[in-house]
Amino acid sequence: MMKCIHFGSCGSCEIYDKSYEEQLEDKRVRVTNILSPFYERELEVFDSPTSHYRARVEFRIWHEGDECFYSMGKLANGDLKRNGAINISECPKVIKPIEDRMYKLLEMINKSQDVLKKRVFAIDFLATTTDDILITMLYHRKLDDVWTNEAKDLELLLDCKIIGRSRKQKVIISDDFVTEKLYIDGQDYIYREYENGFTQPNPYVNIKMIDWTIEMAKSVGYGDFLESYCGLGNFTLPLSKYFDKVLATEISKNSIKSALENCELNSVDNIEFIRLSSEEMSEALEKKREFNRLRDVDLDSYNFSTVLVDPPRAGLDKDTISLISNIEHILYISCNVESLVRDLEELTKTHKVLNSAIFDQFPNTHHIESGVFLKRL
Repeated sequence: MMKCIHFGSCGSCEIYDKSYEEQLEDKRVRVTNILSPFYERELEVFDSPTSHYRARVEFRIWHEGDECFYSMGKLANGDLKRNGAINISECPKVIKPIEDRMYKLLEMINKSQDVLKKRVFAIDFLATTTDDILITMLYHRKLDDVWTNEAKDLELLLDCKIIGRSRKQKVIISDDFVTEKLYIDGQDYIYREYENGFTQPNPYVNIKMIDWTIEMAKSVGYGDFLESYCGLGNFTLPLSKYFDKVLATEISKNSIKSALENCELNSVDNIEFIRLSSEEMSEALEKKREFNRLRDVDLDSYNFSTVLVDPPRAGLDKDTISLISNIEHILYISCNVESLVRDLEELTKTHKVLNSAIFDQFPNTHHIESGVFLKRL
């Protein structure tokens, strides 16, 4: 089990008085009970490293006198609301590339009185298992050339990439992305991840999530693949080799940019990435509305055998549920088991749950990532 001197006071970890095995069992039992109306078999459970698992993290910067500290929300009686902040001196959940640099960075900030330190209020870290790391420093002041020159020196010292942000200002010192390499399904996949774009926070569990979806896809063995909320192509790229053609949609321009670049980086040529929301995707496929973004895409040429949805916490809208209910196989990745259950009440009118799993992306918290695989009745 991970040990941290801030357990019980830092709100980043809500569960600190149980072993990791106990935490995982509690999550398994909870999801088993919630899904019991739809699925009676044992859940597959995919665990996480117990420390150094988080590749994306944000810290506030707290100023006390002439010194800066990392801080997080304060936990009091199990409640994070209106409890202020706590200064932290360690965070063993972050992956090694972050841990190796975050304290050196803080030391340099404290040494730089009027440049790096002045009115800095937060630091965001985005790192990879390949030791590529992007550090975004957020300020309540305009950044000038003096700041830029110090940030350049800091990049060299820490072997990292640095971005400075203030209101209506973004200063990129070298790059605004990191490059991850994950070994999935017997081969390496390369992902370019941009600052402020969505990325899976736990790369070790992310691999297990993708491998699980691949195992489900292998049981299909035919047709085309539809994906909504595709992001930067996290699931799309590895799954694409098990289908003839892939249509993947995402509303974020930055995510679509990443996805297209990731296709090139991985020499994948059977995916069409389109910037559409889930609702717009439903309207387009049901021919309720025409979109200029689809003018070069022949929707009638697709024969979808499988769809993957990975919605936000609110779950799926009614139009998307109606659309995917007509597709033979459904892969549903959920970050909110309550909205998943609500959606399953509709989806199980046309489909049966064949498999279900939980993926522990967030140890020491109550958060649960889950997945279900359904087949039409």
